[in-house]
Amino acid sequence: MLKWIIAAIIIVPAIEMWGIIKMGHIIGGWSTFGLILITGFAGAQLARSEGRKAFMDVQAQIQSGRPPGHAMLNGICILIGGLLLLMPGFFTDIIGVTLLLPFTRPFYRLLMLRWLEKKLRNGSLTIRRR
Repeated sequence: MLKWIIAAIIIVPAIEMWGIIKMGHIIGGWSTFGLILITGFAGAQLARSEGRKAFMDVQAQIQSGRPPGHAMLNGICILIGGLLLLMPGFFTDIIGVTLLLPFTRPFYRLLMLRWLEKKLRNGSLTIRRR
């Protein structure tokens, strides 16, 4: 796992810098800078509104006595999407926006469910009750 984190810390910024430089050549430096700022601010607003909805869904499910599984996964998607949008770059912005949009979020939720199921089946992730 540590290898993947180190690789991501090196590879993701390199890809983002390449994308920013390419976009700067296409639309100009100031336009690229403005686009990065706009996506950051718009992403923060979208993350805030979607985060509130997800929080309210979790609260409603808990109050009604139902487990908030999908609502919690939606919240995780929104958190990750918001963080990705705060990073400067276009590739992380694309992934961040798709994590925030309600009609693309089920894809990521399915990926997380499959990952969790795999971890639980092979025993590398355990859930302990107190």
